[in-house]
Amino acid sequence: MGQCCSRAPAPDSGRGGTNGYGYSNQAKPAQTPSSYNPPQQPAEVRYTPPATNPPVVPPVPVPPKPTADTILGKQYEDVRSVYSLGKELGRGQFGVTYLCTEVASGKQYACKSISKRKLTSKADREDIRREIQIMQHLSGQPNIVEFRGAYEDKSNVHVVMELCAGGELFDRIIAKGHYTERAAATICRAVVNVVNICHFMGVMHRDLKPENFLLASKEENAMLKATDFGLSVFIEEGKMYRDIVGSAYYVAPEVLKRSYGKEIDVWSAGVILYILLSGVPPFWAETEKGIFDAILHEEIDFESQPWPSISESAKDLVIASNLNEEEIKGLKQMFMNMDTDNSGTITYEELKAGLAKLGSKLSEAEVKQLMEAADVDGNGSIDYVEFITATMHRHKLERDEYLFKAFQYFDKDNSGFITRDELESALIEHEMGDTSTIKEIISEVDTDNDGRINYEEFCAMMRGGMQQPMRLK
Repeated sequence: MGQCCSRAPAPDSGRGGTNGYGYSNQAKPAQTPSSYNPPQQPAEVRYTPPATNPPVVPPVPVPPKPTADTILGKQYEDVRSVYSLGKELGRGQFGVTYLCTEVASGKQYACKSISKRKLTSKADREDIRREIQIMQHLSGQPNIVEFRGAYEDKSNVHVVMELCAGGELFDRIIAKGHYTERAAATICRAVVNVVNICHFMGVMHRDLKPENFLLASKEENAMLKATDFGLSVFIEEGKMYRDIVGSAYYVAPEVLKRSYGKEIDVWSAGVILYILLSGVPPFWAETEKGIFDAILHEEIDFESQPWPSISESAKDLVIASNLNEEEIKGLKQMFMNMDTDNSGTITYEELKAGLAKLGSKLSEAEVKQLMEAADVDGNGSIDYVEFITATMHRHKLERDEYLFKAFQYFDKDNSGFITRDELESALIEHEMGDTSTIKEIISEVDTDNDGRINYEEFCAMMRGGMQQPMRLK
């Protein structure tokens, strides 16, 4: 059959032996040297440098120019090369949101596909660009839906983002009716955190509402995530915004007056809190115009169910969120003065230093106590809403204390009631109105017509009927 190698012994080639390292294992006979010849000088070796031709540099590839009518300012890219689109999750004015799966990893996301045909104006196209820029800017922050990428083809702009399987907060509110204070506080903390993050990063949301908050999962304690930044803008410091945007129930009065800033997001957060606690919006009407009129002119209802059973602290938080710009102008400036690092929150050290500048004589223990009382979410700092709430609550307590001292002044026998005659004579003595006016006020205040006035009736009279200050002796 033929063999691959010969059995005959190979001659010694001198290049290597059987051990593979260049030596033979067999001893060789000694050789007699021939006549000695002295070694010759080695030939001179000349160094020849390599050729100095410059290296060949490959040309830099020129990126393809984007198609002239692109919205994202880059070349068309097929989203289906990265993700496979699945079932429809929702539908809006400009497009459809689909479940999508990343081909490489199998992970699921949400893809919002926006029809370019519906973006009829230059402003519409700019809005989409700005929304994507803001999502990229805020992505990675807690309580904000994570942005994954944006793609554009001939017909659509596709925005891929985190999938929140728990659905909208709005649907959960509808299912529950309303929340307990503890549960509402957890959700409100997330909403306020979104406001704080947006404002700290220079963004005004302008459309905060339960429909624009998604739950990460169907679990009861699922994390809340803000989405839909279609009406959001990057804040230009010092600029007064004038365009009317937002959703009717949640829009702030300053928006309707066409003169507003980022504080309108705080108002919307307060409306969300009111709905969480009661199940209904604070301002309601059959028409949009009616809702706007109510927002501008009506008082918030804290009398209907379930408000009588809700704590004063919760009511204070709603009120603080819904104070207008004029009412909190001084408090806003005080907050900004104390917030020396412009972080959007006040630390213990900033609070202590700020109070000292205001001439406060509070001890360190009292400042710590004040800090703990104001820091509702217990994160070690006081945000804007917490500051307004705590300050307003303190003013209310001082006012109530003043009224109680005034009531005690008139209630000579400490019976808990003031007779009509006692009150009438005291008011005349202090020149707080003529006889007919005082009798009219007292008749209105004595709601149970028992001939005497209790503390609640007295407070109602002092807050509503008396215009002159009372001087106690």
